[in-house]
Amino acid sequence: MTELSRETVLSALSGIVDPLSGKNVVEAGMIEGLTVEDGHVGFVVEVDPARGAKAEPLRQICEDAVKALPGVKKVGAVLTAHRNEEVPQSPHAKHEPKRAPPAGLPGVKAIIAVASGKGGVGKSTVSVNLALALAAQGLKAGVLDADIYGPSIPKLLGLTEELKEKDGLVQPIEKFGIKAMSIGLMIDEDTPMIWRGPMVQNAIQQMLRQVEWAPLDVLVVDLPPGTGDAQLAIVQSVPLKGAVIVSTPQDLALLDARKALAMFRTTHVPILGMIENMSGFVCPHCGKTSDIFGQGGAKVVAERLNVPFLGAVPLDLAIRETSDAGAPIVATRPESPQAAVFHLIARDVAAKIAAASMEAPHIVFE
Repeated sequence: MTELSRETVLSALSGIVDPLSGKNVVEAGMIEGLTVEDGHVGFVVEVDPARGAKAEPLRQICEDAVKALPGVKKVGAVLTAHRNEEVPQSPHAKHEPKRAPPAGLPGVKAIIAVASGKGGVGKSTVSVNLALALAAQGLKAGVLDADIYGPSIPKLLGLTEELKEKDGLVQPIEKFGIKAMSIGLMIDEDTPMIWRGPMVQNAIQQMLRQVEWAPLDVLVVDLPPGTGDAQLAIVQSVPLKGAVIVSTPQDLALLDARKALAMFRTTHVPILGMIENMSGFVCPHCGKTSDIFGQGGAKVVAERLNVPFLGAVPLDLAIRETSDAGAPIVATRPESPQAAVFHLIARDVAAKIAAASMEAPHIVFE
């Protein structure tokens, strides 16, 4: 039996002809980011933006051809529309050309970003529970996992359903009353994403504009940590009502959080506020609080940098257990003290979104 390898996958894909160019998809340079590891295959089918979702049948043919190979356990084939143009300049460039304001998403009233300067601060957990808490206030909410290299939303929400398409648009998965989308729903969780910057940007564009988000009052975008291509792609692709910065209390995390905050200010995105996560651990046995990562650091930095402080989320066993189980604390234990923190933060965020939009007649603040 022929061993599964990049060569065998490319050979199978070489037998598929792109009806538009008349070339096979490999020869036409349409296959990017191919990874083959332990029976798990992932790749991108890149097409011209003019074709967009109309090329979905071609993506499906490519995926089916690879699935038929001996030794294949799972295939993740992503369709992206790639423009043959230069990658946008850094927001710090002195002579960056002016761009037209980004277009919004049809049927989505507000988009907010949740960011952190570094990984490991619980940003995705905050994003999911914030979206759920906004939904608990009566808002139609969704969450987009924009962390291409380390998607966490499927695990946090316990998503196992397969994506479906309708009228050329991917249907987001609905769970606990919110809509969700992640690159993790398109690939196996063990498949590494070895993609170039433009490919990351294309994948984010697909999840923004080729997904039927509408109708939504607010879309929470869970950004990857740092200030790289993915963050810039979001900022330049859609009009953000604001950004929420998540940090733990210790100095190292706060240093990186300042960089994330500076990026949003440089790109003229309003800062909705800072959240201090893992802020104190209450021992379930003795009730004593231990400030494992320090205390109050994010609040001090927020005051120093003149941004709102939205609240402190404790380092709590219940939050960790529900997150790992795919049953977020706000959804499954809405009356708990831990969920109450997210409800208070969501109330503040919703008020700021309403103020920025100058219209939110269905939101009632008591």
